[in-house]
Amino acid sequence: MSDAVRDAEREAAPSRQAPQGLARSLRYVGPGLVVAATGVGAGDMVSSLSAGTSFGTVLIWAVVIGAVLKYVLTEGLGRWYMSTGRTILEGWRSLGRWATAYFGIYLLIVTFVFGAAAVSSSALAVTALFPGVLPLWAWAVLHGVAGFLIVGYGRYKLFERVMEVFIGIMFVTVVGLAVLLGPNVGELALGTVVPRIPDGSLLYALAVLGGVGGTYTLASYPYWARERGWSRPEWIPVMRVDIAVGYAITAIFMVAMLVIGAELLFASGESIDGESGLVALSEPISARFGGVAAVMFLIGFWAAATSSILGAWNGGAYLFADLVRTARNVPDERAEEYLSEKSVWFRGFLAWMTFPPMVLLALGQPILLVIVYASLGALFMPFLALTLLWLLNSSRTPTEHRSGWLSNLALGGALVLFTVLGINELIGTF
Repeated sequence: MSDAVRDAEREAAPSRQAPQGLARSLRYVGPGLVVAATGVGAGDMVSSLSAGTSFGTVLIWAVVIGAVLKYVLTEGLGRWYMSTGRTILEGWRSLGRWATAYFGIYLLIVTFVFGAAAVSSSALAVTALFPGVLPLWAWAVLHGVAGFLIVGYGRYKLFERVMEVFIGIMFVTVVGLAVLLGPNVGELALGTVVPRIPDGSLLYALAVLGGVGGTYTLASYPYWARERGWSRPEWIPVMRVDIAVGYAITAIFMVAMLVIGAELLFASGESIDGESGLVALSEPISARFGGVAAVMFLIGFWAAATSSILGAWNGGAYLFADLVRTARNVPDERAEEYLSEKSVWFRGFLAWMTFPPMVLLALGQPILLVIVYASLGALFMPFLALTLLWLLNSSRTPTEHRSGWLSNLALGGALVLFTVLGINELIGTF
């Protein structure tokens, strides 16, 4: 599709009528799939698999609650944008410069550290699939450059299609393997509806709760919806269906990892150690189902890690470009100069996420940077929940789209939970 045709479609999008009803809304699902593909990375696979390895499937309830809370936060972001016509960066700016200053510092640091960690995760899987072909750092660099080209020189439609392909790969491989393992359906159902916290499982449960569905990339959702032309209140029901599908897929994938850990390692008492241990898990898979199954698992691991690269690159670039726009008080009529893959601010920040972090691949992550990254990251989810409560219950939001008691209860629950998770993260860091 040419840029001229794409731009014409975007200009025409606001006048398009939103579909009515669940069946028609399902045909528009797309940005929610991007959220699903982005939100499950190698680290989330490790936390879910470790929980299954240590405690079986009793912590499935944590996956469900985590998905529900991330849905509530993302729905709040989408509702704010579609009901007000203002991005979340504009909302934060209205609360005071402290909010955008905090987020700007956080975004710069988190994307720099994540830029090295994410490509390393993808490289681990490829190195295991093709041993001896290239060193790990070279695979990492290739993944970073490929992500830069796809996000910076493709268009949103291509980006969304690529993410959908990754979702398909993850389902066929990881979820398929979980089904092959033949888990106890009754035990799965019990773990879903009856919260149980065995001795020593609290930290695992918190890790699973916090790991469902991403961090700063949640704030990217309205920009992906904007690319679809979902910019008016009548698109809110479609948005809710879209993210419900996205988080349902995320939850299924995380449950699959719990099942894999429970069925392959729980009974034997074996464990994994980080992402390198996740690669090593291919050995018991190979012993039980053959080499093809082990290769498929590694491909699923690679798809999860690589889709997170693309989603984080794209979402981070949108957020930074909008940060610059709001700092300059550029009106929405000129937003396209910033909120576009062709924007110098979009591509400039994309370069920041791709190339400087490559230095960390050789030097290792500086301790101070990691501490600051962990500290700011621990504060982001409570910050997001708190500011959404503030914005969605104030005169900044049209009366008919303000949060009701149920939404406020859920956002309040998210605030409390992610504050606890943040404190736990800070204690672990220091």
